[in-house]
Amino acid sequence: MSGEPIKPRGRDAASAQADGALPQAATSTSEDIAAFVAKARALSPHSPGSKGRLIFALDATMSRQPTWDLACALQADMFREAAALGSLDIRLVYYRGFNECRTTGWISDSAKLAALMSKIDCRGGDTQIGKVLSEARREAVASGVRAVVFVGDAMEEHVDELCTKAGELGMLKVPVFVFQEGRDAVAEQAFRQIARLTGGAWCRFDPGAAAQLRELLRAAAAYAAGGREALLKLAKTASGAAILIGQMK
Repeated sequence: MSGEPIKPRGRDAASAQADGALPQAATSTSEDIAAFVAKARALSPHSPGSKGRLIFALDATMSRQPTWDLACALQADMFREAAALGSLDIRLVYYRGFNECRTTGWISDSAKLAALMSKIDCRGGDTQIGKVLSEARREAVASGVRAVVFVGDAMEEHVDELCTKAGELGMLKVPVFVFQEGRDAVAEQAFRQIARLTGGAWCRFDPGAAAQLRELLRAAAAYAAGGREALLKLAKTASGAAILIGQMK
């Protein structure tokens, strides 16, 4: 990953992986990145019928414990939604504490993911969204990723650097669905840019709103498993899918 690899720290249920560093991306303006993303629209989409892969990224800093527990309870809905369309592998990425960002292997069983998440506790620390985006880019190149889901409530990094990484994902046609808890204005501005540059979507959900987050996660899983057509079909009956498809370009 760019900067430094994801490394295991202490004892944790998640199996961490230390990967080779990516070359540092040159600084670009938002206009430059938007131009690159526009060119990327001409690239071929993911092959139909291939197994869906979704990166499920979560802010696991101290303020996130209630939402972490909620996401743990709802993650099985992503697998159930995808099961109707084919299959789905999920890779969990989370950050917490001091400079700690971890990733699991690909998981295709909801019970296994739930058991793993239940053993992870949230810890105080700064946001590390840049590492999440770098990991998503690495996996998109290495093994193919259909989509990224990120759930968080804050952003404490350089927004231009995040936009550069988001632009790279946009070129690879990997949308990021950013689900923001709360109303932090700085986070919202950055999250909206990440969603726009990747061709994804930004949505806000209220703290503790299980129904809202469930619908959004189901919609993201439908896209990862079946692409835009699956999301369009789900949008006819599910509000979460309608919100996402309304923003995607």
